[in-house]
Amino acid sequence: MNLLIIALDNEVPAELPESDVLVIAPALNSRLRRWFSDEDGARRRARDRASALVDRLERRGIHAEGRVGDGDPLLAIADVLPTFPADEIVIAGGSADSTRLASRARDRFALPTFGPNEPLSLAA
Repeated sequence: MNLLIIALDNEVPAELPESDVLVIAPALNSRLRRWFSDEDGARRRARDRASALVDRLERRGIHAEGRVGDGDPLLAIADVLPTFPADEIVIAGGSADSTRLASRARDRFALPTFGPNEPLSLAA
């Protein structure tokens, strides 16, 4: 099973199925900074977020790889799916934005997608 985790923060889902895990941390940025193509800070924060989440997963015995993705989380997902055929997507974040993103990703990619506080299928 291939599990794609979109890291909007450093929150790790409580239970994860046994799977190959890819963590994508979108380079989240303000509209103004994006307009000015000032993305260095956003990419650095995303790299730190991906690294922290991968470290936390590996401490739990889950092998994971981390990457920085596009600043638009939906584009970050679309960019990675051709090379990482995810069976499920998990949105790691505790905000209302995370819940909306999970709903939008579920509709767009037709994959099981889980937001914050949603139980994972745990299908291995």
